[in-house]
Amino acid sequence: MIWVSQLISISLRGLITSLRTYLFAMGSPRDAAPVLVSKFMTRPDVKQKHLGCFLDWSLTSISQSSGDSMIEIRKLDGVLQSLAKLFKHGKRDDFLQYAPIVLCNLEKKRLSESSEAMLRKIHIKLIQRLGLTFLKPRLAAWRYERGSRSLAANLSVSHTTATVTAAVTETQEQEEDYDIPEEMETVIEHLLVGLKDKETIVRWSAAKGIGRVTGRLPKELADDVVGSVLDCFSFQETDNAWHGGCLALAELGRRGLLLPSRLTDVVPLIMKALTYDEKRGACSVGSNVRDAACYVCWSFSRAYDPKELQPFVTQIASALLITAVFDRNINCRRAASAAFQENVGRQGTFPHGIDIVTAADYFAVGMINNCYLNISVFIAGFPEYTKSMIEHLISRKINHWDGAIRLLATKALHNLTPQAPDYMATTVLPQLLTTAVGVDLHSRHGAILACGEITYALYKVALQSNRTVMDLVSSECVDALKNIHNLLHERKQYRGFGGALMRPAICSLIEKLSLSKMPFKNDPIITAWQSLIDDTIKNLNLFSSGVKEDVIVSVVTALAALSEEFYQDQENQADTQIQDALISQYLEGLKSPHLLTRCGSARALGCLPRFMIQSKLKQIFGGLEEMCTVTQKEGNFTEARRDAVRSVAQVFFKTGVCPHGSPDSVLCSENVVEVFSFLLCSINDYTTDSRGDIGAWVRKAAMTSLQDITLMVSSSAPEILSPHLVKSMMCCLAQQAAEQNDHYRAHAGNIFLHLLHNTEPEVPHIPHKEELLSIFPVETITSLNWNAPSQAFKYITQLLGLPEYQYHTLLGLCVSVGGITESTAHHSSQSLFTFLKGIQKDIDALTQFTQTLLGIFRNNLQNDRVSVPLLMMLSQMLANNFFEILTTQENHQVCVDLLGLCKELRKSRNVAKIRACIYVYCGLIQFEGDVRKKVLSQLLMLLCHTFPIIRKTTSAEMYEMLLTYNDVADPDVLEDVLNLLSDTQWDSDLATVRERRNQLCDWLGVPRPRPITKDPAQVL
Repeated sequence: MIWVSQLISISLRGLITSLRTYLFAMGSPRDAAPVLVSKFMTRPDVKQKHLGCFLDWSLTSISQSSGDSMIEIRKLDGVLQSLAKLFKHGKRDDFLQYAPIVLCNLEKKRLSESSEAMLRKIHIKLIQRLGLTFLKPRLAAWRYERGSRSLAANLSVSHTTATVTAAVTETQEQEEDYDIPEEMETVIEHLLVGLKDKETIVRWSAAKGIGRVTGRLPKELADDVVGSVLDCFSFQETDNAWHGGCLALAELGRRGLLLPSRLTDVVPLIMKALTYDEKRGACSVGSNVRDAACYVCWSFSRAYDPKELQPFVTQIASALLITAVFDRNINCRRAASAAFQENVGRQGTFPHGIDIVTAADYFAVGMINNCYLNISVFIAGFPEYTKSMIEHLISRKINHWDGAIRLLATKALHNLTPQAPDYMATTVLPQLLTTAVGVDLHSRHGAILACGEITYALYKVALQSNRTVMDLVSSECVDALKNIHNLLHERKQYRGFGGALMRPAICSLIEKLSLSKMPFKNDPIITAWQSLIDDTIKNLNLFSSGVKEDVIVSVVTALAALSEEFYQDQENQADTQIQDALISQYLEGLKSPHLLTRCGSARALGCLPRFMIQSKLKQIFGGLEEMCTVTQKEGNFTEARRDAVRSVAQVFFKTGVCPHGSPDSVLCSENVVEVFSFLLCSINDYTTDSRGDIGAWVRKAAMTSLQDITLMVSSSAPEILSPHLVKSMMCCLAQQAAEQNDHYRAHAGNIFLHLLHNTEPEVPHIPHKEELLSIFPVETITSLNWNAPSQAFKYITQLLGLPEYQYHTLLGLCVSVGGITESTAHHSSQSLFTFLKGIQKDIDALTQFTQTLLGIFRNNLQNDRVSVPLLMMLSQMLANNFFEILTTQENHQVCVDLLGLCKELRKSRNVAKIRACIYVYCGLIQFEGDVRKKVLSQLLMLLCHTFPIIRKTTSAEMYEMLLTYNDVADPDVLEDVLNLLSDTQWDSDLATVRERRNQLCDWLGVPRPRPITKDPAQVL
């Protein structure tokens, strides 16, 4: 049997050697090897002979590993994992003698300073396992026990439970007095340092280690550990320390190791952690701290009896709700909501818990706008939370580094004002007025916005009881509100980077104070405010691109409110002097060389109240129209044209309609044609630049404006709408609804259906209304998805059968069918071909269709946006034999006209256009008569085009054409022609190519073209 034992010994050594090898391997084998080591080395027959040797080898590997390369790091990681598993699964008596040696070696290696997070994590894991080995496995007698969590246990016999508990407690008290090894100090020190590590996985492992080790310590030492954890919550520490401290407290609380006597120290720190937020550069840190603080509150709800947390209920509930509603990070809001819900369910002492949990659930807090503007109002309706929420917004959110949060906070304060108007007027507003002229930029910005919002909210509150805002706001606050602008102007705080925040903020303040009807009539501050607005419009080009739109919007809204409130005399008429000055100034701004100044001036004209437009309508409309006409021809200032089109609709919407009124005051029969012509012209704005089809912005604005003005006229004076105007409008909308851009097609289609089905008022003179209603039933308003090409084109192509709509619908369709967007081209061409199949046997309908098509081609010869896709669409129609009925007649006029139009494009330098012509020529070859020879002549001339790509394309298409239409060439020479087309290098020099081309001319019976040298772009 000796040889058997020797064989087993050899096998064991071989297995251990293999395990050592796999500890250094890559991938999943290295993850599995430590588990096998822990199971194998702790076997009774193995640990006696081989455990010590394996530990010696492990420590030697650790000491010899440098950790500089990935290979060394991988080896070190494998060995550390195996040690951690061994100390986790092995018996304490077997490993206690080795624990001090392993700890000493780890101390020498200084793995806590490693740059590798995984090494630091496994180091912390091993350290805590060593600490648990040093301590006896027991439950601390001093730990806090809320009671049994099991319903079955709670229903069992109480005296039996009491007897068992008493026996266990006595045993634990006897074990309370025993010596703690000196090494534990080192272990706890490493775990506390791990709480401050820069990586979350290390901090989390250290927190769990703190919880496990503390559970085996005596009460006094455990309290010292808790005190050391609380030292992490110092504002001298980093966010990593705060996060690690929160995780450790959560673990201690969850295990009952954080005694109720410590809650007075812990709860205030957790309240600070729930609002922890530090700005770092362009962002902030602290979301992980707030999330971990929510975890602490969640663990407290499960750990403590309600009577223990009763003194802190108000603090915890308010803090959790503030985080759930006002935190910037969605994960923190949801974590706070979950913690609040857990406390409501387990503690049952949170005020109005059920109602709030229903309103602020996991999904509701997902949308930050909903949290700030709706949920906050509901929660503030409970007096216990009102002031705490307002105070948090004032102290933490209006000075937030994120401008969006500041803006939401001010809107939230507006909504919360009705809950505590006196508190807002007497306490909050004076505090904000001091901050509004302070030093910090973000605080000043948020405070100015908040002052305006709160003042306007107080005005609404006063209005409900037939009072004025002056009855709620003190005269000192009113004077302070008025002087904010003067102070900022004196300090020159409208300049530079801060000006991009201060100007919109003051404009918002102007708007809110004007809406609040402040008693500033004829006050010098009105002139100062107007000067700021005018100066901002003139210098919009100086602002960064990210804030330009916000600045324009704030300036325009401020001007509208200021004009409405302070530029109207007692007879509800405009101050003539101010009216002339403003309108002249903004009309002059439409001629500015700066784009944004034009945009701002156009919007300013559109926002003026009705009494300011009276007697100036013709002048305003003329200025806007002139600017659009000039810039559309020049192809620049597209955004200004968009704003001008919107302003035209706003101006006429404010003045209203009067059939026999003055064209200088209202929309009437004298100017309605001019207004509609301007908007219809804007619908045809197809300006492009490096950004793409930017004219679409103008088209969308024009369509919206047409809808608004048409409905207004139809409601008040339908008699001034002529059939021609309505026809032009509906045809233009049909064209836009047939084009390729999904967004703008949907916009046009929805407006088309709205005007068609509108009954109050009903739009008069719509051409083919009955047929349109049959094509577009009323249910299509909601069911038809214009964004989907598969749905939209099935309907829009039916308009081709209506003569009034055929031209414009086909004009829009040709861009879609011949476009480059695959899905749009596919579905639009399918719908078009379905329509053509229905008329291809009807010679009259087909002739009318082709004449319309030729008319579009003729009108857009030099317009590449239309002509190129139209040619591509034509080539598809010819390839599908939709004109077969016309090919039976020799020299059909359609073919002659189409050939003539294509020949006019031969001097083009647009490669796409010429290639599209080639496809059309090859399709026209099916027409019989002399026109076939002319088509061949054009193709043969293109074989000697200046551009090699054109020559190659022509040869390839001719080859396919001759195979398809085998009657084009004489059968005797057809094979020679095909061979010549395929074998010739058509991108070689022109002299060689021309010789081959002339040979083809002879074979095909076409006269050889004569070289023309007048145009260098074309050599024939």
